[in-house]
Amino acid sequence: MAIKLMARQIIEVDQKDLLKKLTTAFADEWSAYYQYWLGAQIAKGVMRGVVVAELIEHANEELGHAQMITNRIIQLGGTVTMLPSEWSKFAGCKYNAVKSENSLTILQENIKGEQCAIKFYDSLLKELHCKDFVTANMISKILEDEVKHEQDLVTILEDLSVCCK
Repeated sequence: MAIKLMARQIIEVDQKDLLKKLTTAFADEWSAYYQYWLGAQIAKGVMRGVVVAELIEHANEELGHAQMITNRIIQLGGTVTMLPSEWSKFAGCKYNAVKSENSLTILQENIKGEQCAIKFYDSLLKELHCKDFVTANMISKILEDEVKHEQDLVTILEDLSVCCK
């Protein structure tokens, strides 16, 4: 016997379109996790310890975002079956491969990623406002983290600029 879930009936946006956007967010969060994780493994330079600690903290938070998004996709009747090799196909924020071990370069690349994520989540939150409270609440929490991540990275970058002049 199929039971219609109320969770799927209370949203006032196109469910297929929402699932597509959540799949984009899922791919972006996994890509961001990997970018942060890899940067933490290879970072070198001044303030390395501070940079690595921040990158690891952000990586763990991005992984948490991916889990939240996965749960919501499943609640809405979607499936999450993509392989890591497919992330770039679905991602909205094209994360560049980490090409330098320099902490400064790693921070700059991560700031670009955060800025793209902030734009994406801000747009999605505005679209969902008063139409899907559950997803909007989740996106609001993620957006809050992304704004904090950007500020954290910019602050470290500014500290690096001062100490290394």
